[in-house]
Amino acid sequence: MNITAYRSSTVTPGHDLYQLLDESLPVIPPNSIVVITSKIISLCQNQIIPKQEVTDKQSLIQQESEYYLEGAYIQRYGICLTIKNQLLIPTAGIDESNGQDYYILYPQNIPKTATEIWHHCRRKNSNQPVGVLITDSHTTPLRRGVMGIALGWCGFKPLYSYIGKPDLFGNPIRVTQVNILDALAASAVFVMGEGNEQTPLAIIEQAPRIHFEDHPPTQQDLDSVTINSKDDLYAPLLESVSWKKGSKFPSPVE
Repeated sequence: MNITAYRSSTVTPGHDLYQLLDESLPVIPPNSIVVITSKIISLCQNQIIPKQEVTDKQSLIQQESEYYLEGAYIQRYGICLTIKNQLLIPTAGIDESNGQDYYILYPQNIPKTATEIWHHCRRKNSNQPVGVLITDSHTTPLRRGVMGIALGWCGFKPLYSYIGKPDLFGNPIRVTQVNILDALAASAVFVMGEGNEQTPLAIIEQAPRIHFEDHPPTQQDLDSVTINSKDDLYAPLLESVSWKKGSKFPSPVE
């Protein structure tokens, strides 16, 4: 698998996303996946709020989250645990890094945005197979540091199933599926960087186990990558705290 990061011009609020893609990615090879960090999409969509207009960041977090968790830990760590877009994510994904004087929110309607970018990329490479992956960074419990995670995608299957396939000793595997989205996101974000690299785009080539599709994800596809908190392996943790409903309710937590 090869991942190449691409430098872009400085992205400012209201920037034309498709002009940016055309300038930064003059060629999109067939059977490749275009990776775009969510932050530049948010800037292009004006999904930002000037910091001077926010007197209470906690209220903004509650406004942008589906669920949030109150407690003294907020003052201790300076973050608020939230559920946003069916992800357990700090501060509803609101970001300050590389945002200068703005709070940067998540992009609008991420599945639709991914599909529109996919159509644009397909037109650029004569409708040859191509995928699109929108990424962000997140933390992992009990681990230091951040890594990439997928927020949205289009043009390829999100999971690779080993169910029914034999293991090393010929025994059929019962439950294992590979989360292709987050695996690719983690690799691409590592290559693109988290600081002043100014490489918010990447192209992944020769990734294994990718099944390209000629249509956007169906609702069934979108649902296939998420798990209700009650059915999650970490349900004892997720269900044992008192989540408060944010303004973006509903979410998978009931």
